[in-house]
Amino acid sequence: MGAPPTPAADRALTRPRRRPLAALAALVALVAVGAGALLDLRPPAPRPADAPTDEFSAGRAYPHVTQVAGRPHVAGSPANEEVRGYLEGALRGLGLETQVQDTVAEEAGQLSGAAGGATLARVRNVVARLPGTAPTGTVFLVAHYDAVQTGPGGNDDAAGVAAILEVARALTDGPAPRNDVVFVLTDAEEACLCGASTFASEHPLTADKGVVLNLEARGRTGPVIMFETSPENARLVEVFGRAAPHPVGTSFAVEVYRALPNDTDFTAFLDEGFLGLNSAYLDGGAIYHTPLDTPASMDQASLQHHGDNTLGLAREFGRIDLGDLRAGHDATYFPVPGGLARYPGWLVLPLALLALSGVVGLGWLARRRDRVTTGRLAAGFGLALVPIMVAPLGAQLLWAAIVALRPGYAELLDPYRPTWYRLAVLSLAAAVVFAWYALSRRRIGPAALAIGGLGWLALLGVLLAFLAPGGAYLATLPALAGALGGLVALATRLDGPVPVIAVTVAAAVAVLLLLPTVVLLFPALGMAMGGVAALFAVLLGLAALPVIDLLHPQAGGQRGMIALRARRLGALPAGAAALAAVILAGIGLAVDRFDATHPAPTHLMYALDAGTGQARWLSHESDPQPWTDEYVDGPVEVADEFPGIGGDELLGGPAQPADLPAPRLDVLTDTTTAGERTLTLRLTPQRQVRLTTLHVDTNTADVRRVEVAGRPVPVETRDGRWGFGVVFHAPPPDGIEVTLTVTPKTDRIALRAMDASDGLDTLPGFRPRPPDVGVAGSHSSEMLAVARTYPL
Repeated sequence: MGAPPTPAADRALTRPRRRPLAALAALVALVAVGAGALLDLRPPAPRPADAPTDEFSAGRAYPHVTQVAGRPHVAGSPANEEVRGYLEGALRGLGLETQVQDTVAEEAGQLSGAAGGATLARVRNVVARLPGTAPTGTVFLVAHYDAVQTGPGGNDDAAGVAAILEVARALTDGPAPRNDVVFVLTDAEEACLCGASTFASEHPLTADKGVVLNLEARGRTGPVIMFETSPENARLVEVFGRAAPHPVGTSFAVEVYRALPNDTDFTAFLDEGFLGLNSAYLDGGAIYHTPLDTPASMDQASLQHHGDNTLGLAREFGRIDLGDLRAGHDATYFPVPGGLARYPGWLVLPLALLALSGVVGLGWLARRRDRVTTGRLAAGFGLALVPIMVAPLGAQLLWAAIVALRPGYAELLDPYRPTWYRLAVLSLAAAVVFAWYALSRRRIGPAALAIGGLGWLALLGVLLAFLAPGGAYLATLPALAGALGGLVALATRLDGPVPVIAVTVAAAVAVLLLLPTVVLLFPALGMAMGGVAALFAVLLGLAALPVIDLLHPQAGGQRGMIALRARRLGALPAGAAALAAVILAGIGLAVDRFDATHPAPTHLMYALDAGTGQARWLSHESDPQPWTDEYVDGPVEVADEFPGIGGDELLGGPAQPADLPAPRLDVLTDTTTAGERTLTLRLTPQRQVRLTTLHVDTNTADVRRVEVAGRPVPVETRDGRWGFGVVFHAPPPDGIEVTLTVTPKTDRIALRAMDASDGLDTLPGFRPRPPDVGVAGSHSSEMLAVARTYPL
């Protein structure tokens, strides 16, 4: 542990004469900085319907939301056709050149379809164009108008659609833009991104690419975050920072999203080489993809935020030269009160190395000034890793315990009322930091602990500079500010005001950068990943250790009872924070109960083999809710029976067979040439369905070539009996034509046809959900699948 304790080594980086007054002043300053940073994230107040016509008005946009999201309207359904007709009429009513792109499309990049096969859909994109006066390119405003089968999509994505319609009104009411502006309301996003994929790759308006602004929602409230960009984004971010009235976005969010297995329509445009920005509001994720995603659930302030930023960006991109937007590098950027701070990506590594050098220099100077010993520096650095590891682990264990007490949370993206749980995680992180500091301070010394904490921040900054450059600022800038503050403190009189001011300013930098990140991480990742927010809360605590030390009672160089009393008083914040974490979690459990307006999510689907007459109830729930438990009794393997829905771990139970037909499979032509058999088939649903599938038993034939509705599709097979499959969303009533060329392995090849509709209410043996039991936001919730094997 280094040299034995000495009075000099026990002192902190600051030693003000009036310690309580200094602590109070520092705390007030940090609270003010934190409050300013968080208040700046709030969405703007919604403007009424009589707002000036050159402004975006949530009051004018909201009626579009009620029209689009009046009821569930999955792609291909009659309800979705009604929505499409409304949108087409609204755009034509603005005098815009409007058309419907009606085609069969393949999903973008094989993102969500049948393993070892292809996913397609019939799509009807609504496209309108506002011609520019002297175009240098095209600006595309994009949102999807279809919804999931389980909800009306009041936020996802009626909010984006309504925002675009109101932006289109504002643009057509004003002077014509320099560049073309194209409004794209895509179909089948929820199914397979197929509408965006075919528009981006095939529509004549996209021949020269352009700039895409994609509007999404994954909740019901909160600020609109610009969370994804195209590569080499520095100039796009510059435009965003100056043209968006309320720019909320971080390069760290871009790095996080790139690492997650999530996709939106924006993915299809990126795959085709477009530039652009992707934005969404995220909070209130419990309603995501559920029947609760209604127009009434929407926070119109979030709609106003969407519209304000979209209108500002559309005007700016409509004005500037679009031929010079690829910067050659990404920018680092983050929100600050009043705007967006940014710097070029090439500065990321130099700044990270400078921060690391600054912390090393601070340690060297502290050692020269007899503030620490070498052994204590090493111990401080090693011990600083403790809260970095313990707090995230504790947050995850806390949430695991809460889910064990309330299993329904496992099916939710976030609790209905998550604030108490979020505060519990932050209190737990504070308890870990305070306890660690109280236990370590006397033996190691405050200076060694502070420098050790900055050391981990600096190292993390260097690591992120290589692995996720857009997130490096979160560690690099607080470490650099802390090192500079510490150097100033050591270079001046320790009993004067300058050291306190220096370390407070350094801590304020950390608050400004890390506090908004912590707050935004909760809705972005959900409580199931609350440990990530806890990690950044600990980093904030480490960056603010010199200010935390001002709160610590002093025992001077005394021993015995005085020092023991100081240690006990120093442990009070830790105990209070730990108690607060327990109380807040308890309040969360008491307040966020499942009821008729906040139902427990359940997942159930029905699968019938029309050939054998066997039926099953199936569920994805790992720990079934009591209502679901009435239908399922254990794990089942259904990949061989229902390859269109198998593959995941499912629970199943016996069901009464319903009198439902399987899709019909007709052979139109059947020829054999040079050992290859070519079949032209028509797959026709016998009822109103959302999707249909056709799989080939690869034990009976090797698949060589496939065409669906005249489109060649890639042939990739997987292990298992049904090694190749085609999934087709929104099939037309007269069916789809599939041409298979195979090399037979047996006398007859086996094909498995399935289709799926939605709604279980009319099935024999189905018992309606009680008021406090709801539907999980899954693409297979409420699915009714019917399959049959055809030997040919």
